[in-house]
Amino acid sequence: MIKWAGAIFILIASTWAGFLLAGNLRERPRQIRELRSCLALLQTEINYGVRPLADALSRIAETAGGALARILEKGSKNLLSMDGESTYQCLHRAIEEEWRHTALSKTEKEILLKLCHVLGNSSRADQLHHLQLAATRLEMEESKARSEQERYEKMYKTMGILTGALLVILLI
Repeated sequence: MIKWAGAIFILIASTWAGFLLAGNLRERPRQIRELRSCLALLQTEINYGVRPLADALSRIAETAGGALARILEKGSKNLLSMDGESTYQCLHRAIEEEWRHTALSKTEKEILLKLCHVLGNSSRADQLHHLQLAATRLEMEESKARSEQERYEKMYKTMGILTGALLVILLI
């Protein structure tokens, strides 16, 4: 009886791990799209708005969801509370603290960090140019993420189930 309970537990755990990995693959393109949308809103704020960057980030965080909203809100709070620190340092800290809650990869993180060097430290035209470049790069990453999702999502689910079944067969 205990043997079968252990076998079921192993099968459930490995299946869950496979579905968790597949979920990250499914979530990544959606979060990249959401990030591109946030950058478009920031571009509008910089181009037409007269709000400080902290207020703009806070306002965009209200429309964003999940982990991206947390990054934006944390960045806004850091800009308001970290006196004497540069814009890059405030935004970098927010990204580092909240990144683990996203399904985004290191590439998207690098794109954002490069953008943070420019935000608040250069002319409006330069910031808009870099926002456009970041959006273009994120569009390419979204395309790659979608193709990875199509290619590997089903495989991760299947491998989770089959790995659990293999372990059960080997242990029983």
